[in-house]
Amino acid sequence: MIAQLIHEALFITGFVAIMMLLVEYINVLTQGAWQKSLVDSRVTQYLVAVLLGATPGCLGAFAVVAMYSHGVLRLGALVAAMIATSGDEAFVMFAMFPGKALLLMAALIAIGLIAGWLTDNLAGRWITNRIDSCKNLEIHIAESCKCFPGHDIFQQLRELSLARGVLMGVLLLFLFGVTSGTVGPESWNWIRVTILITGLIGLFIVTTVPEHFLQEHLWRHVALKHVHQVFLWTLGALVITWIITNHLDLTNIIQDNTLSMIIIAGLVGIIPESGPHLVFTTLYAKGAIPLVVLLTNSIVQDGHGMLPLLAHSRTQFLFVKAVNLVFGLATGLAVYYVIR
Repeated sequence: MIAQLIHEALFITGFVAIMMLLVEYINVLTQGAWQKSLVDSRVTQYLVAVLLGATPGCLGAFAVVAMYSHGVLRLGALVAAMIATSGDEAFVMFAMFPGKALLLMAALIAIGLIAGWLTDNLAGRWITNRIDSCKNLEIHIAESCKCFPGHDIFQQLRELSLARGVLMGVLLLFLFGVTSGTVGPESWNWIRVTILITGLIGLFIVTTVPEHFLQEHLWRHVALKHVHQVFLWTLGALVITWIITNHLDLTNIIQDNTLSMIIIAGLVGIIPESGPHLVFTTLYAKGAIPLVVLLTNSIVQDGHGMLPLLAHSRTQFLFVKAVNLVFGLATGLAVYYVIR
């Protein structure tokens, strides 16, 4: 059990760290233009967030958290993404009832867009101003920070610094773990291919960027400030979740009462883990519960998507979970009383 949880925590931490690295790289490469285009357009932010969130699995949600923690996306966009995502349950849904799953995803995207807009308008500024967050990405002028120094790359490798050597070594180990199945999916699928490609891009960045960029952005900011926090908080949350879910028989708790099942489905959705929510997916596939119960759970739950946010801000983690719970229960109860 311990080995499995560490394996899962390493997978999440590795992917999130590489996404943070990519955010830093793209921001400096474009002189902040891509960040400004997202910041200036709330509609674009919401659309990007829900589309990433709706991607089956947790990779899209991890990407949203990485962008949010660096000030690229607003709080409402984060809420929208977490409502739109169903984590690993999305794979099961599309396998067991593809038509209904597609309609459910469309509903989650629509609800996510509405929830994101309302969050920013009603509480976005209030919650953001009261919580310490990572400073916006630093933009360097082109003359002082080139992302690809050309012929200087070989000189940098000959005079390999400790920071560059450590980062290259860690990324090589991560890539080896991915290809061997030690880290991430045990069999080849689109998730493993995606992680492998992003890992190779991360290795290219670490190998080629100038020393100043590597030291300031990748080493001091991503590696020393974020990575260990993401790993420890993720591992801790996974251990606590494992203890709760292995001592709680969710199937027996759920009874033949739609109203109580809606409330239970929303409360279970708070758990930052994929496993417990499969109960509702399988029960719906067997016709044991109505769609409104699965909808409620899908709105609140986000698989592992929110785990990296624990390292960034526990308060924001709890706030987003609370918002999703409110929207999930409100939607579920509204649908229940309309169709009753």
